[in-house]
Amino acid sequence: MKKALLYTFAIIIIALYALVIYPLWGFPFNRSIHNQLPLTPAWVLECWLWEDDYNTADYVDELLEGYKANDIPVRTILIDSPWSLRYNDFEVDTLRYPKPKKWFSNLQSDGFRVVLWMTSLINSVNKDTRIKDSHQWSEKKKDQGYLAGYNDQHQWWKGKGGFLDYTNEEALQWWREQQQPLFDYGIDGWKLDGAATLFYTEVLGLPFFYKNTSKGIMTTRDYMTAYYRQEYFHGLTQNPEFVTLSRSIDRRWAHPEGFAPFDASPVNWVGDQKHTWKSSKSKSNSQDSDDLIMEDVRGITMALDHILESARLGYNIIGSDIAGFSGRDIPPRLYIRWAQLSTFCGLFLNGGHGNRKLWERSQEELEIIRKFSWLHTELIPYMYHYIVTAHNGGARLQTPIAQGKYHYMFGESLLIAPIYEDQQNHTISLPLGDWRYLFDDTNLLTGGQRLHMNIPMDQYPVFIKEGAIIPMHIQRSYSGIGTKADSAYTTVLIYPKNTNSFTIYNPKDHQETSISYTQTKRDFSVSITGAHLPYILKIHSNIPPSSIVLDGISLIENDQWSYDQGLQKIIIKGANYRQGSYVLKY
Repeated sequence: MKKALLYTFAIIIIALYALVIYPLWGFPFNRSIHNQLPLTPAWVLECWLWEDDYNTADYVDELLEGYKANDIPVRTILIDSPWSLRYNDFEVDTLRYPKPKKWFSNLQSDGFRVVLWMTSLINSVNKDTRIKDSHQWSEKKKDQGYLAGYNDQHQWWKGKGGFLDYTNEEALQWWREQQQPLFDYGIDGWKLDGAATLFYTEVLGLPFFYKNTSKGIMTTRDYMTAYYRQEYFHGLTQNPEFVTLSRSIDRRWAHPEGFAPFDASPVNWVGDQKHTWKSSKSKSNSQDSDDLIMEDVRGITMALDHILESARLGYNIIGSDIAGFSGRDIPPRLYIRWAQLSTFCGLFLNGGHGNRKLWERSQEELEIIRKFSWLHTELIPYMYHYIVTAHNGGARLQTPIAQGKYHYMFGESLLIAPIYEDQQNHTISLPLGDWRYLFDDTNLLTGGQRLHMNIPMDQYPVFIKEGAIIPMHIQRSYSGIGTKADSAYTTVLIYPKNTNSFTIYNPKDHQETSISYTQTKRDFSVSITGAHLPYILKIHSNIPPSSIVLDGISLIENDQWSYDQGLQKIIIKGANYRQGSYVLKY
């Protein structure tokens, strides 16, 4: 009897593994799909903008013009669905986007990067494109054997369609031919929406996570991996700085290993959330939720859950739709706090439903989101360091920590304690060590304590680890760290403690510049080696040095260096000097 029960239990476990666990997660669990993180291009780190209420060229142009007029930085414009005649024929709807070749060219001439939305489904029924019924087009692809499975169709949030068979070389060649005009326009990436998770066969009304292809049976997990890799690696053949924006985590129980393999994940977002603070498992009766795939009400707390879970898994460049994807009216304080959170994420993705014209919203939103948009942009030299180190198997950009709710390290020098409730009083748990508050770094804070702080709307709980070296490209005066006059230099913030070093990687030519320092009781020395880099050193010090010597030659105070008593900063500017050592005497 016991043996029979054991055999029955073993059969159940084996069946569960074969039917659910293996086809969804792969083997061994969670890590089997992942290879080396890519060397993501630096432009990804600049601010992204998109909207999902109008989806027309005129509206995009108006949005971009408004951001320019109000001095809000934008590098990438994301064109979400619907932009094509039907899903996914890759033919631009010229009623929405007239003269697409010229329009895309103009965007690029103005310095913008362009990313287009897509999935791998060939639709017979389309929800919101100009061509609603494309049965004839889809049937032809079925007859040619281009669809995986047995010509079965799946309901999904954009209609009904079948999956492209990535194992069929003829189908793949046709797919690439459809995409080629867009590559010829010079697009910079695809937003790969997560429809590949629906790759399964229904048996007696239940999902069977396998489907037939031209090369045999394929699991859901293997199809997802093929989808992300095929689209990313092919894009790189067309554009060496091509990226794909893909989901990293959505529902953790379904794909705890993550959606896309690391090697095909140059940039990731977590979605979709509503314009709200807290997450709830209760269903929403609001019409605002019509565009959500899942029914539960989700807000900034779910975005934080998924960003940090993505970071734990090992994804590197992660973000979320600022203020959430879904809804009509965005609460002003939520918009501000979510933008501030995104400032300290690799991906700054301002978009979704709701009014994104900041100049039509409150003056407070305009000024604060502009300030933090520039701060995020100015941190690119710091962030790009962690693209390189993560690619080489080292430190990543975002690392969750045990202390504090939703706390994480942004790089190795910045502690972020996100605001997830609509209140200004906030509790921060400082890890061991010494810290300084980013928005008032004159006071030293001892780690291992809990702080209760009132955070004004134009500030955010960010703490600098004592000993940090933080390179920035200051372009505006909004953050208070520098001015537009500093834009020709790399500003390096230094908070001395014992010894430290930091390598600045030039994303254009991959040359390296190293900044290192050593602190003793009597002096402080800073060395610069490697590629030439015009720099401004801003060294924190409670008192001015008695002298500064560069390679044995004394520098002239208020000419070659200065001390700002209010900021407690020693300031040294080096435009032409390539490398050497500064010694600060006290």
